[in-house]
Amino acid sequence: MDFVAAFEREYGSCPTRPNFVSEGFMDALQRSRNTYKLLFVYLHSPDHPDTPVFCERTLCNDVLAAFVNENFVAWGGSIRASEGFKMSNSLKASRFPFCAVVMAATNQRIALLQQVEGPKTPEEMLMVLQRVLEESAPVLVAARLDAEERRNNMRLREEQDAAYRAALEADQARERQRKEEQERLEREAAEAERKRKEEEEARLRAEREAAERAAALAKLREEKASSVGAEPEKGPDVTRVLVRFPTGERKERRFHSNTTIQVLYDYVDSLGCLEIGNYSLVSNFPRVVYGSEKLSLSLKEAGLHPQASLFVELNS
Repeated sequence: MDFVAAFEREYGSCPTRPNFVSEGFMDALQRSRNTYKLLFVYLHSPDHPDTPVFCERTLCNDVLAAFVNENFVAWGGSIRASEGFKMSNSLKASRFPFCAVVMAATNQRIALLQQVEGPKTPEEMLMVLQRVLEESAPVLVAARLDAEERRNNMRLREEQDAAYRAALEADQARERQRKEEQERLEREAAEAERKRKEEEEARLRAEREAAERAAALAKLREEKASSVGAEPEKGPDVTRVLVRFPTGERKERRFHSNTTIQVLYDYVDSLGCLEIGNYSLVSNFPRVVYGSEKLSLSLKEAGLHPQASLFVELNS
C-alpha cells in the first residue's frame, strides 16, 4: 500500500499507468490465480538513476499500461521495504529497473516465466509481455477449463445432493410434524411453569432488594445524623439555618459557624424527606447555589453566619 501510494503521488499525473494492487505479494499471486492471469511484478529502486524515466516513459506508456491492466494482475514493491527487498532476493534481481512475470505453482511456490532487467522502451517491454502471454496461454486456458469442469462436477453433485435431501426431508416432515405438536404442548406446559417460577422469584427478589435498599438508606441517614452531631446552644459562634423544602415544609436548626456546607447536606439527608444527592441547597438575594465546589466551606466562610435561609432545589 505504501508503494502504491508513493507511485500515485510521483506519477499520478500520467493519464495511464499500471493498476498495482494494494496488497501483499502472496495475496496478489492468489488473485492472479483466481482470475487465470499472470502476475506482472515491478521492483522499484528509488535511488536508481534510470527509475524515474522508466516509470514515466515505459510503465506509464498508454499502450503498455493498458496491455498490462487488461492481461495481468500488477504488483509492485519498493526494495526499501521488507517485502520488496525479500522479492528482489527471491527473484535474484541484479539490475534495475526490474520487472518479472510469474505465475502460481504448487505448494505455494511461484514459477518465474520471464524477468526483464535494466531500462527498456515501451515497445521492448510490450514485445516481451506479448510473447510470455502467448507462451502461457495454453496453461491459462487449461487451468480455466479445469476449473470450469470442477465447477460443473460440483454443481452436478450439489443437484444430486439437493434431490436426495428433498426426498429425505419429505419423509422426515411428517414425523417432524407429529413430534412438533407433542413438543408444543410440552413446551407450553413448561413455559407456564417457568413463568410462574420466574414471577415468584422476581417478587421475592424485589421484596428483598427493596428491604435492602430501605435498610441501607436508613443506615446512611443514621450515619449522617450521627455525623451532624448535637445541636449547639445559642451563642456568637452559632449560626441559625432555616431550610425550606419544595413541599412548603420548613426545618430550622443551629450549627457552629465553622460547620461546613457538607454537614448541612448531611443534616437534610438525615431528615429522610428527599432522595440523597438529588437536590441542591440555594440561597436568594443574591442567588447562590451551594454545590460540590462549596462543600468544604464553613458557614462563616460561605457568608451564612449568623443566620441563613436556604431552600431546597430539586435537580432535574
